This record gives sequence, C-alpha cells and structure tokens, in this order.
Amino acid sequence: MPGEKVERKLTAILSADVKGFSRLMGEDEVGTLRTLNAYREAIDALIAQHRGRVVDAAGDSLLAECASAVDAVQCAVEIQSTLDARNAELPPGRRMEFRIGINVGDVIIDGPQIYGDGVNIAARLEELAEPGGILVAGTVYDQVEAKLTGEYEFLGEQKLKNIARPVRVYRVVKAGAIAAKAGREEPELPPPDKPSIIVLPVVNMSNDPEQEYFSDGITEDITTELSRMSGLFVISRNSAFTYKGRAAKVKDIGREMGVRYVLEGSVRKAGDRVRITAQLIDATTGHHLWAERYDRPLTDIFAVQDEIVRRIVTTLKLQLSLSEQGVRVRKSTADLDAYDLYLRGTALLWRFTKDANAQARQLYEQAIALDPRYASAYASLGLSYAFDWIFQWSRDRQTLARAAEMAQAAITLNAALPHAHTTLGYACLWQDRHEQAVAEARRAIALEPNNAHAHVALGHFLTHAGRPEETVALVKRAMRLNPRYPVAYLLTLGNGYFFTGRYEEALAAYRAYAARNPDFAAAHVGLAMSYSMLGRDDEARAEAAELMRLEPGASLEAVKVIFPFKDPAMLELMLAALRKAGLT
Repeated sequence: MPGEKVERKLTAILSADVKGFSRLMGEDEVGTLRTLNAYREAIDALIAQHRGRVVDAAGDSLLAECASAVDAVQCAVEIQSTLDARNAELPPGRRMEFRIGINVGDVIIDGPQIYGDGVNIAARLEELAEPGGILVAGTVYDQVEAKLTGEYEFLGEQKLKNIARPVRVYRVVKAGAIAAKAGREEPELPPPDKPSIIVLPVVNMSNDPEQEYFSDGITEDITTELSRMSGLFVISRNSAFTYKGRAAKVKDIGREMGVRYVLEGSVRKAGDRVRITAQLIDATTGHHLWAERYDRPLTDIFAVQDEIVRRIVTTLKLQLSLSEQGVRVRKSTADLDAYDLYLRGTALLWRFTKDANAQARQLYEQAIALDPRYASAYASLGLSYAFDWIFQWSRDRQTLARAAEMAQAAITLNAALPHAHTTLGYACLWQDRHEQAVAEARRAIALEPNNAHAHVALGHFLTHAGRPEETVALVKRAMRLNPRYPVAYLLTLGNGYFFTGRYEEALAAYRAYAARNPDFAAAHVGLAMSYSMLGRDDEARAEAAELMRLEPGASLEAVKVIFPFKDPAMLELMLAALRKAGLT
C-alpha cells in the first residue's frame, strides 16, 4: 500500500540449480529424486555451517542467504567439492551437477522470503555458470579477494536479463584452493593432517602470585610431554603463552592457531593440598570432550606435579585418539585408574580386530576389579563379547549369552546408561530376539537423543528385523551428530541402501567403507552383492575372490550365521547375489 514501510537489508545471496535436471528426471524419476534429496541434505547442512539459511527450495532450485560474502563463497566451494566427490561414484550419465551464482545486494524482506534485484542477479549468474561451477558478482569479488586465496577469472561486464546495468562477473577457477587469508571469518592457518592441540597456560587460582612458577611449570610439562608424541601436532609454549592473562574464545584460539583441540586448566594450592583441573575442548564446536579434577597432598610438590602431568597426558592422549575416531567417552567412576583402563580398552575395542578386542576385554575386566560398580565397563565388556560373535572370532553361542549378561549387569547398576541398552540389543539380535533389540536401541535414543551410536544400532537392528526403510535416515542423522564417525557406520548405511533396492548408493557406501578398512571382509561382502545386483559380474567375482582371500572359510553358510535376518526373503536376496558372484 502507498506509504507502507518496506523492510530491507544487505545480504549475501546464493542461488543454485541442477544442470540437465529434466533429462535426469525423464530417464529415472525415482533415482533422480533420491539423489536430489541426498544432495540437498548435504547442501542444507553446509549452508547452516556457514551461518546461512535456505530461503526457498522448489524442484531442483535453491535460494539461500549467508551472513557475509566470505561465508557464501566458502559455502559454495564446499558444496561443489562435496558433490563432486559424490558424483565420482555415479555413472557419468547419472551425475547431478549444480550451478551456483552468488551476489551481495540489497533485498526486500517479506517474512522468510527475500526479493529484489539482489536476488535476481544471483539467479542470472547461476544460469550462466557451468555445471559444477561458481560465478560471483563484482560486489562479492571485491569483498573476498583480499580475504580468500584462489584464482578468479574476470569474465567482463555481463548484460543480465531484466537487470538494468551490466554486472561485473568473476568465475571461481580453483575452488579447491580457497582458504582463509585474512579477516576473522575463517581459519587463518590450515589445520594439520593429524590431531592438533594447544595447551593454554594453566591459571594460578592461588592467592599467592608468587606461585605462578608452579602453574607455568605444569603448562610447560604438559606441552613437552604431548610434543613427544609423533601422532600429535602441538603448538609451542611460546605461542600458547601469548594467551596468558587474556580473555579469548576457544573457537577464536582454534582458528588463530590452526588447531582442533584446546586444553585449559587451573591450579590451586591450599595448605597441604593441591587441586588441578583440566578440560579438553573441541575448538570447532566449543563442546567439552573431557574434564577432570586432581586432588593431591602437597608432600613433595615436584613429585605431585610429575604424577599429575603424567595422568593428564595419558588420559588426554587416549581421549584425543578416541575423539578422532568419532568416539566420545564419559567418566562414570570415581576411580581414576579404572577410568584410564576403560579408556585404553575403548581405544582397542574400536580397532575391530580379534587381538585388540581380546586386549580390550582384559582391560575392562581390570577396571571392574578396581570398581565393581563401574556400569560403563560392564557394558563395554559385553560389547567385546558381542563383537566376538559378530565378527566370527568365536563360534561359541555362549559368547552371546555372556554379552547379554554383562549388558544386563550394566543396566542393573545404571538403567539410564544408553551404551548398556545398545549392547544388550546387539546380543538380542543374534539370539533372534529382533523386537527386543529394536526396543533396546529406541530406549537408548530416548535416554540420549544425540547418541549417534544408538541411531546406527537402531538402523542395524531394523534392517535385520525386516524394516530397512528407516535405516538410511538414522545413519545420516548419526553422521551429522558425529562427523568423525567410526567406519562401521558406513556398513550399516550400505546395508540400508541395499535392502531398499538402492544398489548404486549401497555400492558407494561399501566402497567408502572398504577404502577405510580394506582388510575387513564385510566390506567385500557388500561390494560383491552390490556389483552382482547391478549386473557388473566381473567386478562382483573379483570382490568375492578378495573376500575368500581374506576369509578362507567364507561361504554362503557362514553368511547365514553372520546376518541374522528375521525375514527369510531378505537373506535369500543376499545369498542369491553372492551366489551369482561366485561364493559357494
């Protein structure tokens, strides 16, 4: 209406669509929609990670806005990189390539929608972009050129449809090379290819300022001990001490130093006691992964310091190792020695080898000997027995009974422990108690909605209970909760795809699984049956041969034992595919 005030703002606009979408739909409507939904899920997550929101999405088109030009360009780069990797797993004719245009401009706000030339320019740039390419307006280039490295090709001033003035257009030539160069939007230093950490100066909480030497000494000792570990990247003491006495956000520190983890702590001396606290933080999320408090008598100050440093270093090293595998461990015992044993066992358990599993079991048993009420140790001990059966390291069904017994003991001690319920679920599954297995996993998720492992367990149980339709969504949810997920997630994802008839996607999941764990027989089972269902017989036979090389006793009968399907038709589908691949 005349005189009505219009709300406006300046924003970074990202417009995207799929090149050749009509052709893809004409050839395979169902498969195209599945791929589009999977790609859109990845795109939406990346937009959210880069401080953006999806404004509108219709068909194959998407409109989003980000807080800055830097956010929008880096988001676009990650989108194209992610989708390029996924497209590599598809036949050339089925690849789904997005075109992206980015503009910074003034827009009109109407509820959740935005309108105006700022939006129209982004849409016109998207139409000009090559499949898999990114075009940006001059307004975007002016803001990112000084902040992002990379190559940009000037395409001149372009006359765009229904836009009054010509627009300067740039093509992002080397998207993969883009990294933060200046400003505060993104990391200033590229992260290393190994777990990385900075030990912040331990804060002196004592009333005596002369005790700074004590807190500084602890900081230096921890840094030195961690630096001796070849598997870690540790920021030097000199750089770390630039933060002494400064109030800085953990995320900023992680970005400025190019590290993922930050260790911070404090020390207080009072009378004949000393108390040291330490906590490990994921700088990318701000989440606290581990925290501990150490109370000791101050009978020999340096011996006490050495003891505490050794304990922190040992426990921290294990926590770092586990977190890099996507495993988070909470302390649920007051006995620090039992906790250390539990951490060591968990680090071994997730290696998925027979010897490591046996060693983990011994450590869990030692932890229980120290603390007979340590529920988590009972649950993990039960899982080690379940793994014996799942991976066929033992063919004695008593191992399943033992797994169920330990899980039930954990539940008796702590009925609110999700890990105990999922462990019991695994034991129930192979005892043909499918519905109880599903119920235990649902109970675990009800107790802890953000428990990624419980989501994967539920997907695994549902697949074998004859209801695989939910599995893919459950595993995708777990991967979102746990970005550095264990390799086992991919196996459950592949099974979810396979038993819903999505063989190309199953193949991609099994390939990713095999790439991370090529000597694991289950990967080659999945590959063999997927190739077989896709009619790629030579590749199917090659995978079956690799399976039999890794597991000389591999046979159709062994498969029947390993995969406890409730529905005989699902088992027969799998056996038929493997039989065609050459398994006898």
